[in-house]
Amino acid sequence: MPVASSQQFSRSRRAEPVLITEAQRSQAELHAARKKRYALTMAVRAVALVLAAVFYHVVWLMLIFAVLGTVLPWIAVVMANDGPPKKRVDPHRYAHRPDRELEAPRPARVIDG
Repeated sequence: MPVASSQQFSRSRRAEPVLITEAQRSQAELHAARKKRYALTMAVRAVALVLAAVFYHVVWLMLIFAVLGTVLPWIAVVMANDGPPKKRVDPHRYAHRPDRELEAPRPARVIDG
């Protein structure tokens, strides 16, 4: 008994589907990525503040870590509030095409009488 052609060769299945559109990521995914980035930045800030306390006897190193611990919250908030880059949309601009030009109006006939 002949076997159908689709059953003759087994195809390898990918675990993840292939993306065939250029759809943007969902709002939930974007929000989760921003939360993760914020948490990571704040963790780096906590480490910087601990290192500033550990290196209190080396003033220049303590100042670097203290400034980093002071500036990082602002950077974290700005990064968390930032959205994905907007797609560059090229607006349709008017392009003069002589072949699409309207004909000039005919001169009006004047009847004197």
